[in-house]
Amino acid sequence: MDLHILKSRLQAHLGDGLVTIVGSGVSCAEGLPGMGELADYLLANVGHGLSDADAASWSAASQLISTKGLEAALLAAPPTPQLEASISAATGRLISERERTVVSEVFTGKRKLRLTRLLMHLVKPAAGMTIVTTNYDRLVEIAAEEADIGADTMFIGRFAGQLNERESQMSFCRAATVKPRRAAVSLQYRPRALICKPHGSLDWYLRAGRPVCYGGDLPDAVRLIITPGQNKFRNGYESPFDLHRARANEAIDRAGRYLILGYGFNDDHLETHLTPGIKSGKPTLMLTRSLSAVARQMALMHANVIAIEHSIVGGVAGTAVIAEQKEFFFPDIGIWDVDSFVTEVLEP
Repeated sequence: MDLHILKSRLQAHLGDGLVTIVGSGVSCAEGLPGMGELADYLLANVGHGLSDADAASWSAASQLISTKGLEAALLAAPPTPQLEASISAATGRLISERERTVVSEVFTGKRKLRLTRLLMHLVKPAAGMTIVTTNYDRLVEIAAEEADIGADTMFIGRFAGQLNERESQMSFCRAATVKPRRAAVSLQYRPRALICKPHGSLDWYLRAGRPVCYGGDLPDAVRLIITPGQNKFRNGYESPFDLHRARANEAIDRAGRYLILGYGFNDDHLETHLTPGIKSGKPTLMLTRSLSAVARQMALMHANVIAIEHSIVGGVAGTAVIAEQKEFFFPDIGIWDVDSFVTEVLEP
């Protein structure tokens, strides 16, 4: 495939009906920890202060992490409730600390998020765009606002914000037009992104048994994030995870096409809907540093999928592409990275 033809196809893909899936690869590209670094951090920080069954549970899991990886280890050796709380708290501390550095650089103008640049080029439907992310950090929300797009997380309020989908949506309403003949009111909204976070968010906390949203760090409060392991499937059906998961799945089902960024296809919550959508023939574009085995197989088996990753051939770095179930290599270009994708494909 000619590079010019590929770029034309990529540009055409970013049209109406697009739902964007954002995985951990997007955050890692900005300097946040990936699963390997998180595993090392947990091994160094979680074991202190545990006793009895909790300590035994962590001992069993920690012995498996180096060979199986974090998620597989926690599936094989499910944590006790107290251990799960310790893992969740440590995970929140690490990601929050690293997120703070990135956010500070964005705020002072030293950094522009890759996703911000991309969102500026995407179609903004009147009903809003949908972004589904499995990440706990707030980089998607920040990227949207930096692109002058409202970030709708279905919470309303600045201190202990309440989960209220309707009020959150209405907060983006700019004007109302009355149509006398039809006796109807038409609402106009500012460009907005509905951001669905089925695994939770760093700014979600439990307060008096209810989920709330607060932008700062609360060291003694319980963060609402679903950490890797068996319990994530049970916890994923409690509020606010259930609402975010439901809206994500509805958007995935309605979508006309998918843009999948840095996502490894390792979450059953999403794939119950996403994988059938891809297999049904919906045009799909994947960008990632390294395709997972599942993503690669899907691209090779389905002609509606274009998958792009980093590759080195003969000592030359470039971009590997799977398109029309065939593999191509383009040297000296890095369009697998969102930043380079925008520069090379959308701003030539």
